[in-house]
Amino acid sequence: MPDTTSPVPHDTPEQSARQTVVVTGASSGFGALTVRALARAGHTVYAGMRDTTGRNAPAVAEIQHKAPLHGVDLRPVELDVTSQPSVDAAIDRIVDEQGHLDVVVHNAGHMVQGPAEAFTPEQYASVYDVNVLGTQRVNRAALPYLRTQGSGLVVWVGSSSTRGGCPPFLAPYFGAKAAMDAIAVSYAAELIRFGIDTTIIVPGAYTSGTNHFANAGTPADTVRAAAYGTRYGDLMHDLDSRLSALVPPDADANEVARAIAHVVDLPRGQRPFRVHIDPSGDGSDVVSAVADRIRADFYRRIDLEDLLTRTGSH
Repeated sequence: MPDTTSPVPHDTPEQSARQTVVVTGASSGFGALTVRALARAGHTVYAGMRDTTGRNAPAVAEIQHKAPLHGVDLRPVELDVTSQPSVDAAIDRIVDEQGHLDVVVHNAGHMVQGPAEAFTPEQYASVYDVNVLGTQRVNRAALPYLRTQGSGLVVWVGSSSTRGGCPPFLAPYFGAKAAMDAIAVSYAAELIRFGIDTTIIVPGAYTSGTNHFANAGTPADTVRAAAYGTRYGDLMHDLDSRLSALVPPDADANEVARAIAHVVDLPRGQRPFRVHIDPSGDGSDVVSAVADRIRADFYRRIDLEDLLTRTGSH
């Protein structure tokens, strides 16, 4: 429950269904699907993406063309999660235009694939910069507004790899997603007294409907990568197909977008802490349920039960 000294919320889901939402990494994949699902649900949605006048100009043009045709309020905004000035400018623009910000969706991410040893430390740092530090930049820009108004929702798009079946040759990405999950758990407890909800969305390995594998980065150290190729070459090349074999043919990446839209529409204080959407069934939901229960029990033992999200994993 929020601390009684927290500001009175300017507007809560109980009072108004329409909310102002920003989604990072919205040019493709889950992000692009999510901004459209949220806009169709009646929200004012800012599709955050970098390089809106360059590589992502086509995505911007598509939004600007189709949003009016469908009667939705969907707006592209320049937002590079690796740049604090870019993030600050985007969040300030949203608040200037709307007067408030209700929901932040941390979706921006970058996958890499290859032997863990063959990635340089600088490559690891780059993956962490997007997947982990990017969320911190956005939080530092957005949370002062949410804390002041005494309401809001932070959604973290994680990965079932954090606790479920974890195949090899994706180590930097999996490590970054695990770090993001740990940070999200701490933020949940630190924001709840401000009336700010937290939900961690946990998608499984969708091998179609996104470009995660197609756009995955590769190791810079090609000599070391080749050394692993002599023994693991077939495994590395067909990892995508191995994962695809676990995914039902009717699995739809839009399920993730719809889950996020559903969470946004739930009343404040009734949003689940975790939502698993995993057609491959890699077991992440089982492990997370145990981990979250242990954390909840520990919080109760140290008399911090008021910092727990009311609802558990779904």
